[in-house]
Amino acid sequence: MLSVVGVTPRCGFSATTVSFRRSGKNARDIVPSSQSFFSGSGHLAIVGFGVQSDNGVELWTERTNVKTGSIRGALFPFLQKKKNKEEVKKELLDAIAPLDRGAEASDEEIDRVDKIARELEALNPTKEPLKSPLLNGKWKLIYTTSASILKKNRPNLLRPNGAIYQAINADTLRAQNLQTWPFFNQVTANLDPVNSKKVIVNFDFFKIAGLISVKAPGRARGELEITYLDEELRVSRGDKGNLFVLIMDDPSYRVPV
Repeated sequence: MLSVVGVTPRCGFSATTVSFRRSGKNARDIVPSSQSFFSGSGHLAIVGFGVQSDNGVELWTERTNVKTGSIRGALFPFLQKKKNKEEVKKELLDAIAPLDRGAEASDEEIDRVDKIARELEALNPTKEPLKSPLLNGKWKLIYTTSASILKKNRPNLLRPNGAIYQAINADTLRAQNLQTWPFFNQVTANLDPVNSKKVIVNFDFFKIAGLISVKAPGRARGELEITYLDEELRVSRGDKGNLFVLIMDDPSYRVPV
């Protein structure tokens, strides 16, 4: 346990010495040699330390002109407010909004979206999505890293420009992908559950331009894991590492059997 036992100004410097006393562990195990520190004046300070004795730690701070805002510092991470799922959802949707479903995303933006998505996945309120009625219906794709969907290497006119949907019915274990303008392609699939979150996707029929039906080859299969699910948002990850973020469009939609 670490407790404050004294605060002393250091002469000749714009700094303050803060003395702590600890019990149970060596001081070096408790306080890193360099950390960010939230000073009372609302500035970011760099903190070092020196061991006063076998039972104490001395911290000294030097104020900078960097505004901290909501920073509480890595020195006291337990003081940082944890974000709830609604806050993280908004952060994810805001990050996705200007990226044209991912087609205009830079490497840095892809990394940022993935980081926020992982933060949201950790807050998943539906632990067994394949058993949840929330999964059923037609979902609209708003972001993906899948090159086969985005066609990023094509001119804009030859990319999917209309809405893209994925429908799932957990009770019949059926799924369907639907493209709109300009291709109107569709594909249906049977789902083979691996566990309560993950399925093997066995495609059975492709429909080209919404008219011509073609039986899928036996090798047309993949995997999909549903990593976040609530009434309005779904996050999934494919077996090739692709990320999919979708919003509910029509909960009453049924996939053809």
